[in-house]
Amino acid sequence: MKSVQAMTAKELEYCADSMSNEDLLIKQCAVAAATITNAQVKQACSHMIDVHTQHYNTLLSALQQHQSIAPAQPQA
Repeated sequence: MKSVQAMTAKELEYCADSMSNEDLLIKQCAVAAATITNAQVKQACSHMIDVHTQHYNTLLSALQQHQSIAPAQPQA
């Protein structure tokens, strides 16, 4: 069985950027859902909020798992 390794600084930065992007998409979909009058489009926006929230939570979980295995000191 393969052991899990801590993420590199570049991978951590990618996760943080992706979380930021997902958060922005959640907010944009929420604005659209609140202002659109077409019920089908409003429903699609609400669905996309759920999808992007799930993505955000998946990334957050990956960061939390990393925290538990990350070295306490920077590696030389």
